[in-house]
Amino acid sequence: MSVGQAEFRAAIFDPARDVPDGLVDPEGRPAGKRFDVYRNNVVVSLCNALAEAFPVIQKLLGAHNFGILAGHFVRQHPPSSPLIAHYGSALPGFLEGFAPVQNLGYLPDIARLELALRRAYHAANSTPADATALQAMPPERLLVTRFTLAPSVQLVASDWPIAAIWRFNAEDGPKPEMRAETALLTRPEFDPVLTALTPAGGVFVEALRNGQSLGEALEAAAAIEPEFDLSPAFSALVSGGAITEISEDPLP
Repeated sequence: MSVGQAEFRAAIFDPARDVPDGLVDPEGRPAGKRFDVYRNNVVVSLCNALAEAFPVIQKLLGAHNFGILAGHFVRQHPPSSPLIAHYGSALPGFLEGFAPVQNLGYLPDIARLELALRRAYHAANSTPADATALQAMPPERLLVTRFTLAPSVQLVASDWPIAAIWRFNAEDGPKPEMRAETALLTRPEFDPVLTALTPAGGVFVEALRNGQSLGEALEAAAAIEPEFDLSPAFSALVSGGAITEISEDPLP
């Protein structure tokens, strides 16, 4: 009797299931212990992959607690792609519903940030536009200018200081101050660069990414922060090589 892929896969990720009928070792004997070893090795390897993909989550929880959480996650969310680099995309949602970590409200957004770091790293390459011409452009022209942003640009908005929490744990940064932050990721060279923006700064960059003009993006940000200063967000885009195309709308 042959073993179907669905049955085999289900047995790997459910330790309560028996060894699938018809599964034998090279000598034709019931697989039994060999299958149990294989099942354990698969789960352990996926837990290790999660630890590599989410190092700050592991540090926040501790290796032992992260191992327990990862075991639950792996069995509920087996890989859907053969590319292990993409594994773990469901972790933020899982953390939101995992009772033992409900007291760590920032944890799902830290997971989203670590996913965004991975996406920024693996994003397609792009060539930055020459932004020096913007310096000589009159204000009325600047306001109708639109910008195409690089595929590596990522934004993660949070009610928590997620950029500061990540830096504190990954780079021995200063102790986080309690405030909402939007994490901006650019990739000027090979590795992503993290910039902490205010919520209004995140809205500004998101508006630009969605094709709105500079003036429209400023209006969107000012609706949240009336005295919004575009300099930190825009400077991060320019220094991060994140602007790949500049176009002007005709003046009315």
